This record gives sequence, structure tokens and C-alpha cells, in this order.
Amino acid sequence: MDIVVWNDNLSVGVKVFDDEHKQLVNYVNQLSQALKISGADQTLTKVLTGLVKYTKIHFMHEEDYMALYEYPDILSHKKEHDELTMQVSDFYERYREGKVKFSLELMNFLRSWLINHIQVSDMRYKEFFNAKNVK
Repeated sequence: MDIVVWNDNLSVGVKVFDDEHKQLVNYVNQLSQALKISGADQTLTKVLTGLVKYTKIHFMHEEDYMALYEYPDILSHKKEHDELTMQVSDFYERYREGKVKFSLELMNFLRSWLINHIQVSDMRYKEFFNAKNVK
């Protein structure tokens, strides 16, 4: 069972961002499934690596659009991206070094982070991009 289910409440109205958000949701759901399987460390590592890389790509795409269309809150949004990237990258490095285990607590953090980022932070730009006819 998926821990994050995509629905219209997560749509920011920009297809490329919605598609990327769906992929991030997919990564989080894959991590949740792998966590339930004992001895799935290799799968966890693979999926977590994909999540970290894809998150950076997605943030870059959002920031590129924000710069192109002169989104007024770009600096604040970029700062949040930087902080989230640092948190996830830090965990990833500690996980790879064996200093921390992947846990239900971390899974809940990733789930909350993703939903909160989309429904709060990203929703702030929805109206802006829609007004610019960015679909």
C-alpha cells in the first residue's frame, strides 16, 4: 500500500512539475515498500540514491522556471530547496556510511516533507505560473 497517493490537491497546475512531483511520490512509495522487506538494503540504497538525484533535478527545473518568469519569491523558495537538499543529502551520506539506519521515522519525515513542500511551498507559485499561462 502506498504511503502517498497522488491526487488533485497535490497538483500545481504546471505539467512538468506535476509529473516530477508524481515521480518523487513514486520514489517515496518505493522506499516505503523496500523498508517493509527484510534484507532490502540494496533496494533501499538504490531508491534513496534515485530520490536524492531526482530531487536535485526537480529543484533545478523549478528554479529555472522561476528565474525565466521572474518569480518574485525565488530567493526564499531556493533557500528552502537548499535546506531540504542538505537535510536529505546529509541523511544519505550517514546512511551510506552505516551511521544511521533507514527507519519508519525517516520514512514519515520524507512523506511529510514531500507533501508539505508541494502543498505549502509549491502552491505559492501555482497562481503565479497559471497567470503566466505556464501549463
